Amino acid sequence: MQTTQSVLRTILLGAMVIVAFVTAGQAQQEQLERLNQQLFDLYSKGRYADGVPVAYEALRLAEQLYGPQHATVAESVNNLAEMYRMLGRFDEALELYERAMKLTQAADAPDNILTAAILNNMGEMYRLQGAYDKAEPLYRRAIDAREKLLGFEHADLAQSLNNLALLQAAQQKYDEAEPLYERALAIYRKTGGEEAPLVAAAMTNLAELYRAQARYAEARPLYERALVIAEKTLGPESPTVAMNLNNQALLHMAQNRPRDAERLLQKALSIQEKSYGRDSAASFTTLQNLATLYQNQSKDREAEGLLQRVMAIGEKAYGKDSTVLAGPLGRLAEIAKKQGREDEAAHYQERARLLGAQQ
Repeated sequence: MQTTQSVLRTILLGAMVIVAFVTAGQAQQEQLERLNQQLFDLYSKGRYADGVPVAYEALRLAEQLYGPQHATVAESVNNLAEMYRMLGRFDEALELYERAMKLTQAADAPDNILTAAILNNMGEMYRLQGAYDKAEPLYRRAIDAREKLLGFEHADLAQSLNNLALLQAAQQKYDEAEPLYERALAIYRKTGGEEAPLVAAAMTNLAELYRAQARYAEARPLYERALVIAEKTLGPESPTVAMNLNNQALLHMAQNRPRDAERLLQKALSIQEKSYGRDSAASFTTLQNLATLYQNQSKDREAEGLLQRVMAIGEKAYGKDSTVLAGPLGRLAEIAKKQGREDEAAHYQERARLLGAQQ
C-alpha cells in the first residue's frame, strides 16, 4: 500500500495574510508591517519553526495597537495558527483558528475575505488529520465565500478548489476531484503565468490523481514539468521540490522501478530533514513511502525502522488516535507476523482496525 503525498500540503496554499494598517502609531504600524512581511517570507520558504516567534511578536504588537478583541488582530492570530498547522501542531493551531473566527464574527463580518481564509485553513488542518467529514463543509463554505467576494478567477478561490480536490482524491472520489484540479490549474495559469509555483503545485496534484488511476502516461509529463518549475522558481532544495520528488518516486514504484524510486525518496527526505529537522511531520509521508518501497523488496528490517519513526512522528504531530496511523500500523503488523512475532502483530492489527473504523 502506497501513501500519496498530495503536494505541498498544497505548496504555500495556506492563506497567510499580509496586513496593511492605516491607524495607530506610525512607527508601530511600520514595525508590524515589517514583521508580517518577514513572516510571509519565512512561510514561503517553508521555515515554519523560524516563523513562530515572528508570528508571536506580530500578534503581540497587533494586540498592543488595537486591543486583543479587535477584528484586525484576527489576521495575526490566523498567521500564527498557520505556522503551527504547517508544523503539525494541530491542537495549538485549532485554538488559534477558533479565536480568529470569533473575532471576525464579533465584528459582524461572517463573510469577509479573512473569514474565508480561516475556513480554508481549518479545512486543511482537518484534512491532514484525516478528519474528512469536518474538512469538507469548511472548504465548501470557503469556496462559496471566495466566489462571492473575489469572483470566479481569483487565486484564493483556486486554493480552496485545489484543497477540496485533495480531499476528494484522498477518498478516491476521482471523478469529483479531477474537474476541481483542472479548474484550479486554469485559474493559476491565468493569474500567475505558466511558470508560477502554484501552477507547478496544481500540475503535481493532477498528476497524482492520474497516477492513482494508473494513468501513468498522462501523469509523467505533469510531474516532470512541475519539478522543472519548482526548481527554477523556488530552488533545488525547496521543500516543494522534495514533495515533487516524493510524488515522482511513487510513479516509479507503480511502474516497478525501485532504484529510481529509492533515489528520489532519499533525496526528498534529505531536503525535508534539512529544512524542518529529523523528527518533523514534514517527512511523515516520505518516510512511509520509503518504508513501503523497502517492504515490497522484503527489506523488512529497514522498513520496520522507518515505520517506527513514522509512528513516533505521527503520534506527536497528529495524536495517538489519529486515523493517519492506521496505515503504518497495518504494515508493522505485516512485518511482525512475517517474523513470527504473533502477539506484537495482533496488537498492531487491533490498533489499526480501531483507527480504521473511525474513517
